[in-house]
Amino acid sequence: MTDKNKSKPTTTDRFFGLVNRLGVKLTVLSTLIILAADILTFTARIVIDMVMGGTTNTTDMISIVAASTIVGSLLAFAIGNAVLKPLSLLTKAVRKVADGDFSVQLDIGWVERYTIKELRELIRDFNEMTAQLRSTELFRKDFISSFSHEFKTPLVSIRGFARQLCEGELTPEQQREFAKIILDETEYLSEMSQNTLLITNLENRDIVPDKETFSLDEQLRTCMLRLEPKWSEKNIEINMEGLCAAEFNWNEQLLSHVWTNLFDNAVKFTPNGGSIVVSCKSEKDAITVTVTDTGCGIPKEALPRIFDKFYQADKSHATRGNGLGLPLAKRILELCGGSITACSDEGCGTTFTVTLPKNVR
Repeated sequence: MTDKNKSKPTTTDRFFGLVNRLGVKLTVLSTLIILAADILTFTARIVIDMVMGGTTNTTDMISIVAASTIVGSLLAFAIGNAVLKPLSLLTKAVRKVADGDFSVQLDIGWVERYTIKELRELIRDFNEMTAQLRSTELFRKDFISSFSHEFKTPLVSIRGFARQLCEGELTPEQQREFAKIILDETEYLSEMSQNTLLITNLENRDIVPDKETFSLDEQLRTCMLRLEPKWSEKNIEINMEGLCAAEFNWNEQLLSHVWTNLFDNAVKFTPNGGSIVVSCKSEKDAITVTVTDTGCGIPKEALPRIFDKFYQADKSHATRGNGLGLPLAKRILELCGGSITACSDEGCGTTFTVTLPKNVR
């Protein structure tokens, strides 16, 4: 196993490091086979000499039997241990993984070079597997921690305002305000639960049903129109003149989640009187959709993480979000063979670029 604090092994350490139970068992078995074969040869030689009337040099025969047994045993020991030591270490490592230790990495050193090809490949695949398992485990813990935090906060808020309503002694204005806060929090929880279920479902599937051909430019207009109350309230100018006619064959309902999320984010982070430009360009092999806003932009250090689950670039939480919209959009686009990228200039705005293949498998 890898250990950075371990001193450089000596020749003696290397020798005894070769010894393993599987190799010893193979050595004993080989010695017994060699010894049995030599005894049979020795007996057959005596019988033949007796039948042919010759004489047998017993001392020479015993020396030959002893020599072949010793040499065969040494060869079996050296070869067996060198070949089987990786398998023995791999067995121990698998037990550790079964116990939940995903940090295991096999590093057999120079022994690995002299073992069989299949074992070398197995060791390499084992190291890759444990690395993936460790990454998945870390992600799972982070996901649970983040989800618990995001779920707990609105519940605490709902409980607090509900208690105030139950205790009474509130003005009608306060009652309406508290009731609205409770409604907003429950809607937030409902949206987060739906997004969590959807993204979990999509992460565990590779095949998407219900594919049909639809007008992509009309879908973009429809998704923006659904958000009309939000962008009208902020007096945001919507420019969709750059939409070209384009048809796309895939699951229309799933793809609408992508546009709804991108448009909702653009409206959310664009100040009053700002603008949002949506364009659609059909090329030879792909369709490119861009969404550009004049909002606050994304900090440079946050840009690489905006597609991580529950990550929110706005640490002040001035704008409400659950950090699942962009990861969900990315996963949906991955399923149809598309991609999404973002570029942003903090304080000036953000542009999301979505690329869709014309020939979806």
